[in-house]
Amino acid sequence: MKTVHVELGERSYPIHIGAGLLGNTELYKSHIKGAKVVIITNETVAPLYLEEVKTALAPVAEVHPFVLQDGESHKRLSTVESIAGNMLSVPCDRKTTVVALGGGVVGDIAGFTAACYQRGIRFIQIPTTLLAQVDSSVGGKTGVNHSLGKNMIGAFHQPVCVIADSETLTSLPEREFCAGLAEVIKYGLIRDREFFEWLEGNIESLLQRDPNAVAYAVEQSCQNKATVVAEDETEAGIRAILNFGHTFGHAIETGLNYKDWLHGEAVAAGMVMAGELSVRLGLLSNQENQRIKPLLIKSKLPTSPPGNIDAKEFKSIMAVDKKAEAGKVKFIVLNQLGDAQVTSDYVDEILDSTLASFLG
Repeated sequence: MKTVHVELGERSYPIHIGAGLLGNTELYKSHIKGAKVVIITNETVAPLYLEEVKTALAPVAEVHPFVLQDGESHKRLSTVESIAGNMLSVPCDRKTTVVALGGGVVGDIAGFTAACYQRGIRFIQIPTTLLAQVDSSVGGKTGVNHSLGKNMIGAFHQPVCVIADSETLTSLPEREFCAGLAEVIKYGLIRDREFFEWLEGNIESLLQRDPNAVAYAVEQSCQNKATVVAEDETEAGIRAILNFGHTFGHAIETGLNYKDWLHGEAVAAGMVMAGELSVRLGLLSNQENQRIKPLLIKSKLPTSPPGNIDAKEFKSIMAVDKKAEAGKVKFIVLNQLGDAQVTSDYVDEILDSTLASFLG
């Protein structure tokens, strides 16, 4: 087992990475302070891992599972209200611990519920997808979607522990695994050129789910994110670089009404668009930009947005992006591979020409 620490003073916590961790009661013990635990999972993950986690937690606390329907379309306030209602019926008090068992959607919903329930209770992240292990389970971003924008209702609420069991990735469908690779590649692009170059040489091993390659990719991704989060917990500055490709990607997801495309797929296409914008702004060389798309293609990820969203709609969706200020959308762009910045220093014509090159 490897452990990466997120250093946030009193809110610091460990990320445990390794095989066979789900059933390790000792990993949970010190993080559960009350008599009850609520496990929030979904109908896809529950048959695979719920019993193992319940068994591990049973010696520590009274366990209450809540199984959600699967899918991004259920990441909404009504789901949080339903969970809270069940918790009140138990009843759960302020010392109850919420355990998020699943992918990014489950983690976001469970974390937001924990942030809101009785003004905030403890929660543990057990991410079961590659995307959740390397990204959404770390950093304390929680929330739900609105029809007008992704993750527009949420809170910063750090977990007390993240348990990333690599064995859960063996049951992951190929499409879900590849979607997670988008976030892995992102870390190389924004701040870790050496890791990006490692990915270029080892992507086939990752696709074959070689245990050593996967373990290294998860550890490096978590270390990169932990470093950025420790520097800027609430995204007042540098943390925004973690959203590379996401402004475009979230517009894709919103335009598709959170259907058809996975989050990582939308981010992959968004990173290609952000790379092109970086070139048009005179920051990233065309030569370096040409290295992004082939790696995403090898990772079986889309490299352009769907054709059923036009440029005007795309731009209007981006206008309500969380990073927008005074009507100006901020973008994360690359100066070079491994070096990103946040900018609102662009003229609309450059953005329009970028969108036109992808959306016609």
